[in-house]
Amino acid sequence: MRRLTLILFLCCTACNAVNSPPATLTPTITTEPTNTQTAVPTLTLQPSETSTSTPSPSPSPTITSTPTETLTPTVTLVPTYTPQATVAIAYDGLEVIDIPADIADGVDTPLVVFTNQNDSVTIRNLSTAQPNTNTEILYYASATNPLDRTPIVELTDSTANQVFLAPRGNALAYLVTDSLLRSPGLYVLDVTNGVGQRVLGLSSLTQRGLYSAPAWSPDGTQLAIALENGYDLDIFIFTIATGTWENLTNTGAYDLRPTWSPDGRYLAFVSDRAICPSWIPGQPGACDPAIDPQPLGGHVYIREMTTGEITQLSDEMTNETPRWVNNRQVAFSGGSQIDLLNPSRTLWLADVTTGQSQEAPFAAASNLNLSEVWSPDGTRVLFQNAGAANQIVVMTAQGQQLATIDDLSFARFSMTASWSPDGSRIVIGGSSGQCPYGIIVVDGGTYGIVSRGTP
Repeated sequence: MRRLTLILFLCCTACNAVNSPPATLTPTITTEPTNTQTAVPTLTLQPSETSTSTPSPSPSPTITSTPTETLTPTVTLVPTYTPQATVAIAYDGLEVIDIPADIADGVDTPLVVFTNQNDSVTIRNLSTAQPNTNTEILYYASATNPLDRTPIVELTDSTANQVFLAPRGNALAYLVTDSLLRSPGLYVLDVTNGVGQRVLGLSSLTQRGLYSAPAWSPDGTQLAIALENGYDLDIFIFTIATGTWENLTNTGAYDLRPTWSPDGRYLAFVSDRAICPSWIPGQPGACDPAIDPQPLGGHVYIREMTTGEITQLSDEMTNETPRWVNNRQVAFSGGSQIDLLNPSRTLWLADVTTGQSQEAPFAAASNLNLSEVWSPDGTRVLFQNAGAANQIVVMTAQGQQLATIDDLSFARFSMTASWSPDGSRIVIGGSSGQCPYGIIVVDGGTYGIVSRGTP
């Protein structure tokens, strides 16, 4: 800003009179000077240099990002164990066996079916050791005369007595565990035409530590069997006519020990699904074998074969295969035989029409009742009382003792028995190499021994 200089000019005027003879003049009126206001110059401000603001460029607006929703990461469960290999389906080992015509055309009368080892060997010199021929022969024998028997098939392989016959006798399955001539596995034979083949490449019916025998449908056209399937056990159905397989349960739980109702309407089985819904990692409620113990059994269920509806029959745990008494009743065992100090085994009956089950009141017997077989009408049961007496007992379903057979004594779990379809006869024999009496036929009314035979 420049500074301005003020210049002030002051002017003064004086009048001087000329000296001449004075004339007498009439005096004039002298006007008094008036004070004249001298204009004071105003300050003229020099315009200062005005700074011109140069407009700065407006900043470009920044893009405000729209916030995206942050997803909560889900925990991916890592399986703590790997799945087991699924049992291989096999269609090989085809063979044709000559079946007697009277058997191939159908069985009209009740027969006793059994296997025998080394039957063809005759020991002529007791001092000479006889080699084991490893031969097993399956016989169909008369119920009234066990010596009247017909050989059906001769097996040169070891089956460990794991031969499973269809109720009508028109089909059978057997497990080859050791053979020099063919592969181990489950073989199926159609008795009506003599055609047999291997259908499964497994060497044992014990899978994941649990034994489960296959079961034929009443008409002998389908075979139910529990097989390993990744993390669990499922029940599969094999149809003999088409050679096809179907997974019947497929839940992720342990489903095993199938058995058909006499009319084929239901399939009963044991499952742990009420305790562990699934053993497949990642599924809802899945069990982990690193934490949860492997099941030893489960509860009894039935599947309606037409609708596929599955119903739980009892809250009682069992580790054995349930048995059909008739089309309406299922028998199964309870208790624990694992407790070696105090083993117990109770018998139960369940009604599939009402869904109710109850324990059979066998207070007169010991708590260890084994190898029970129910009469076809469900009113009577024969079993081995494996207590101190170790005797065969016949009782009613209400617990009334009908008879004891004292002259037949078996080791625990070595007796097997079966009722005839009309309940008039009971056949008793041994199992697991324990057969001290041969085949015994008992009258179903008097419970006396009708015949004895040494197969």
